Amino acid sequence: MKELEEVVQAELVPLDDPPPRTLLALHQTEQRTAVGLDQLPSAQGRPFAGWTDADFQLSEEDMEELDQPDLAENTTYNRERSVAAFELWCAQQKPPRTAWPCTTKTYTVYGLELIRRGKTGEFVPDTVRQYMSRIYQWQPEQRKPDPTRVRAKIRLWRKEWAAAGGEVRRSAALTIPYLLKCMAKCDESTNIGVRDAFTLALAYHNLHRRSELTDLLEIHVKIMNSGLIVTTATSKTDVNSKGASEFLADRPDTQLVRRARAWIAVRERIGGAGPRRPVFQALTPKGNLAPRGLATKRGEKMKPGAINDRVQVLADRAGIPYIAGKKVTAHSLRAGPNTDLVQANVPLAERNRRGRWAPGSTTADTVYDRPHDAGQTDPLSEVPVGGHPTDT
Repeated sequence: MKELEEVVQAELVPLDDPPPRTLLALHQTEQRTAVGLDQLPSAQGRPFAGWTDADFQLSEEDMEELDQPDLAENTTYNRERSVAAFELWCAQQKPPRTAWPCTTKTYTVYGLELIRRGKTGEFVPDTVRQYMSRIYQWQPEQRKPDPTRVRAKIRLWRKEWAAAGGEVRRSAALTIPYLLKCMAKCDESTNIGVRDAFTLALAYHNLHRRSELTDLLEIHVKIMNSGLIVTTATSKTDVNSKGASEFLADRPDTQLVRRARAWIAVRERIGGAGPRRPVFQALTPKGNLAPRGLATKRGEKMKPGAINDRVQVLADRAGIPYIAGKKVTAHSLRAGPNTDLVQANVPLAERNRRGRWAPGSTTADTVYDRPHDAGQTDPLSEVPVGGHPTDT
């Protein structure tokens, strides 16, 4: 069987609350009756007598739009891999099971299968949770299976796994001292070095996720003498795409403004400038724009995975591929500044805003605060040897 790809780094976003029953019923009705041109249901098949032929028509342009994915590229890719593995598993059962729409029993049996494989070391609980969530979301709305038992079994397994010494693998926190070590390995006499140095500085200042960083357009970044105003048009928790603008003050250590201006100058020199063009573009080994004519999905935009590759290359050059036993990845540019902000006593609400975590979320504290001396200090050491003097 084709192996499922384990997710090592991901932020878990809670599923939206289910829609009210009346709205769900209307949605299901429209799903069953929306058709293209020349595909009209009979009058007897129409649930509301007042509807006419026009209420069931979609133009060719509309159909082409609806054929395009509704999800972000990385979300679509991950779901397709999870779904493909589920379809293969269903086909291999004797007798074969139906993958779409699947029954609650099929969904549950597959979940239990992944849990058993996870207990042998193939997966961790959060990975299986994500796989099952993708399969659940892929099912037709009106025939989704009941995920209750699978989710309960995953929660129970996670407790057992943690009690047995299981630990979620997290990236290292690239705090300021380590960030500067990586920046020092960027040869800023080259176009690639200029781009990489600005990438590190900007990602650190704005706690960028990889996809947020690579989706930035020139129009989203305004450079001033005192800092940058950066608009993150879409993010993982911004389901309504309202966008978020932040002022990023310049610092003498990261030199954000100087590096931003240097990269903009390089983009103009190599023909990559333009308000609607991506800020970060793939370059050839000589520092010119990489040909992207065949890149139909990302176009000129750098791939999120390429950001991770560059961060790891620079960390290796700096001699810090691991920090405190954790690997340096692109996620380190998100954990690092949050950890520095915690040390500076910046409130959670402000960190949630800067990191584009949902209001009220505690992820910044429970997941992205990774001090390198964790477990090395003991508050009990503040108590004097022999205890405090007692009153006599």
